[in-house]
Amino acid sequence: MNVASAATGHALPVAGGRATAGEVWRLSRGHRLRLAAVGLAGILSTAVDLIPPVAIGYLVDRVQKGTGDLGTVLTVTGVMALSAVLGAAGTAVTIAHATRIYHTVLAALRERLVSRAMLLPRHLVERAGTGDLISRSSDDVTAVADAAPAVIPALTVTACTIVVSLAGLAALEWPYAAAFAVVLPVYALAMRWYLRIGPRVYRAERAAMSARAQQILESQRGHATVLGFGLAEHRHRAVLTDSWGVAVQSIRARTVQSMLNARLNLGECLSLAAVLVVGFVLVDHGLSTVGGATTAMLLVLRLLGPVNQLLFVVDTLQSALASLSRMIGVVTIPTAEEADASMTQAGRAGQAAQAGQAAQADQAIPADPAGAAETPIAVRLRGVAFRYADGPSVLDGIDLDIPAGRHIAIVGPSGAGKTTLASVIAGVHRPDGGTVTRPRRTAVISQEVHVFAGTLRENLTLAAPDATDGDIRAALETTGAADLLELSADALDTVVGTRGHPLTEAEAQQLALARLLLADPELAILDEATAEAGSAHAERLDRASEAVLAGRSGIVIAHRLSQAATCDRIVVMDAGRVIETGTHDELLTAGGTYARLWAVWQAGQEIGASR
Repeated sequence: MNVASAATGHALPVAGGRATAGEVWRLSRGHRLRLAAVGLAGILSTAVDLIPPVAIGYLVDRVQKGTGDLGTVLTVTGVMALSAVLGAAGTAVTIAHATRIYHTVLAALRERLVSRAMLLPRHLVERAGTGDLISRSSDDVTAVADAAPAVIPALTVTACTIVVSLAGLAALEWPYAAAFAVVLPVYALAMRWYLRIGPRVYRAERAAMSARAQQILESQRGHATVLGFGLAEHRHRAVLTDSWGVAVQSIRARTVQSMLNARLNLGECLSLAAVLVVGFVLVDHGLSTVGGATTAMLLVLRLLGPVNQLLFVVDTLQSALASLSRMIGVVTIPTAEEADASMTQAGRAGQAAQAGQAAQADQAIPADPAGAAETPIAVRLRGVAFRYADGPSVLDGIDLDIPAGRHIAIVGPSGAGKTTLASVIAGVHRPDGGTVTRPRRTAVISQEVHVFAGTLRENLTLAAPDATDGDIRAALETTGAADLLELSADALDTVVGTRGHPLTEAEAQQLALARLLLADPELAILDEATAEAGSAHAERLDRASEAVLAGRSGIVIAHRLSQAATCDRIVVMDAGRVIETGTHDELLTAGGTYARLWAVWQAGQEIGASR
């Protein structure tokens, strides 16, 4: 994959030229015949546009020879008017169809960008910052879309005009074409200078926009913390600094535009002067007529406009390409599944050997010693290790088997690695070492559940688009959330979230549990999914969780040890390692870490009950 490294920090990658061209070519599949037809229509329309310069030259010669009359003028005028109408119609059709194809391809790319962004490894997005991803899916998409009105006409009509006009000059008198060709190095040097500087300037501008978006996003997300610790001035300075960085990069980009324009003006002056001198010499020596020289000048004038437009639109094109390469940089990032599929056989063999060694080590702490051989394994971890970026190890040599249909609770002190382990099992994080085997259909509910702005039905069918109203109502009943249907007379059409009825934390968690029930995963992971609701709703949510886990494999990151006690087995973690495993009664009898945690938790419950 030809993907260039990002210029700043751990930003998401930027696709190279080859990767960008390859992805655009792939997306254009199904439109290539139409593109060829559009190109042919552009050539025909520009060929018709050559008629007015030739007609004017013909009229000049007839007038000079004294053979022109009113009929000649009217005929030439009619021909010019007809050619103008045909040329305008052809150009309009060309631009309309080219733009339609462009936006169709862009829509497909935007959908791929959003889809791939949802599948990116979480640690990659966290290292790059969500501002970078948001900037690519908003600012960059806008930049590419806004380039269409300028770039599409230039690349379709203008290129055809240049080719046809040069052919017309050569057919008229080759010295005219040669005179124009002599000046082409001026344009070539201008383009070479711009292509060396322009792309780098635009990439820097887009990177600055990403940094600014990240600062604004962090300030908004951490609004309560900013106000609580009096950090408003600090955040203001950070946003101001990055905003000034965007302004500086934008000024540099506009300076490059101005310098390119100056070079194009120089080329235009030299082209007109060269053709004018050649025309004078040819007419003076009887090698061309005044009408021929007039036609040549009109063709050059007609040619200079498209040449300047094409070269100047390269500025817009470079800005769009900088954004396009950033978008495709996200699209071409392999997902965890794709990376796994591309592993070599040798790598698989090495992992198998590592898994075999880990299996021997795992015998010291089996997840389910009784009947493990007879029960299929839903989740298997061997030698799993993980760290965030360049930080310390969070998981170290985790070996664990979770039998299918069993419910496992993971407990331990804060910072033990429980949530990280759940994320690795769910596939949110890829382990730095070891292997993870899990069911394909896995769903996770964390303690920070989200209610989407929309109706109850829309919130629930996100997980199961084909679910009927009966299925939805049954899921709400099972999770004890049937009261949500009584929020308004609209029942399932009740709008909730930021634009409708606000839900309490307990209601939001019940909604998330109902959504998981409709998704019907093979493995459900509840990462302290009922921790934020408060003790008043704890028992109700615990019952809902048990109903959701019934009949499927389940992992519970337990905030309340009463919830862990109801699971088939309990895994105790500390400092990124599994230190105990067993049933609730077995661990209490062992008198280890879990027994001490249970004693502390029981004491806290008694103190709370006495108040």
